[in-house]
Amino acid sequence: MKKLLGLLAVALAMGALILPSCSGSGSPTKVRVATDATWPPFESVNDQTKQIEGFDIDLFTAIAEKEGLELEFVNVGFDPLLAGMAQGTYDAAISSITITDERKQSMLFSDPYYSAGQIIAVRKDNTTITGVSNLAGNVGAQIGTTGAMEVEKVKAATLKTYDDIGLAFQDLMNGQIEAIVVDNWLALGYVARNADKLKTVGTTFTSETYGIAVAKGKDDLLAKINSGLAKVKSEGLIEQLSKKWIEK
Repeated sequence: MKKLLGLLAVALAMGALILPSCSGSGSPTKVRVATDATWPPFESVNDQTKQIEGFDIDLFTAIAEKEGLELEFVNVGFDPLLAGMAQGTYDAAISSITITDERKQSMLFSDPYYSAGQIIAVRKDNTTITGVSNLAGNVGAQIGTTGAMEVEKVKAATLKTYDDIGLAFQDLMNGQIEAIVVDNWLALGYVARNADKLKTVGTTFTSETYGIAVAKGKDDLLAKINSGLAKVKSEGLIEQLSKKWIEK
């Protein structure tokens, strides 16, 4: 009996040594990621599959594969997204988010991954608005965006905010507003699809860079994201995604 008990003790001890190595093989780190899927081609919901897709989704997915992260994308409006990041509701967010000093006060940011700037879109027959210097009337922008911030700086303009930028473009084409201030690539996409109704005027009048937002206190996650971002950048993924989503 003593011999049996001794063998059992040895077996249990060996099991204790084996178990950590099994669990230590590493389940992926789960990351809850907020995105506002209303900004094609960076993030939108595919009409057929009902899945969130786009430049940002592909980018973060590639980063996750490099760093052993398991992503759960949550579709949320842009203003609640920013509030949720500030409150720690989400681990991270990717949604064409411009890195600003104000936002840095309530969240962390990855290294930049894309450059953009604000531009003005108007109806095709508009001849009075030619740039930011004579922007006037009711001007649309998505709530919480740098576009909305820029409109608020213009005394002659009255800001009208939207949860969905697509609704702003509908109002513009229907004559409900005079102009929209929005990221250049997004404006160009809407204009290309409605060339008989819309145009952009002037040139981009801000210089911005996008980053992946990370909740404060999650420095380890930020380090992994930056590591993965550097890897996919070195492999030319940004250029590949630009051709796939933006230049098509």
